[in-house]
Amino acid sequence: MPATPALTTDCVILDAQGRVLLIRRGNPPYKGEYALPGGFVDIGETVEDGCRREVKEEVGLDVGPLTLIGVFSDPNRDPRGHTVSAAFLTELADEATPVAGDDAAAAEWIDDWQSVDLAFDHAQIIGQAMRLAAQAGKSTGKS
Repeated sequence: MPATPALTTDCVILDAQGRVLLIRRGNPPYKGEYALPGGFVDIGETVEDGCRREVKEEVGLDVGPLTLIGVFSDPNRDPRGHTVSAAFLTELADEATPVAGDDAAAAEWIDDWQSVDLAFDHAQIIGQAMRLAAQAGKSTGKS
């Protein structure tokens, strides 16, 4: 097989108030900074299954339907090397309490995600997710 970029997944999770679930990274790069739950897709795993697994590992939540936000492939998006992320959007209708695990040092619902510094290209991913959610009539917390 030729050398290719690593495949990752990121998940924008919205609650009914339009808050975004973010983690604080427990490991470099960007240790201590806010990021979306996500990570590397395992061999033999679909990107959707990888997304659900990473969310469960990092924030302890099960997510349902996933909507593809897009594919993010800037070769410089990750300082560890070229990664490509399949990013998904999901909404939790019920109140959910995240519990940080795996690579996450903390997990919390953020009202104003634009006011925090985000790792990688996650601000771009969330921005695109919010536009997609607004088009679909999902909760974005904006009126």
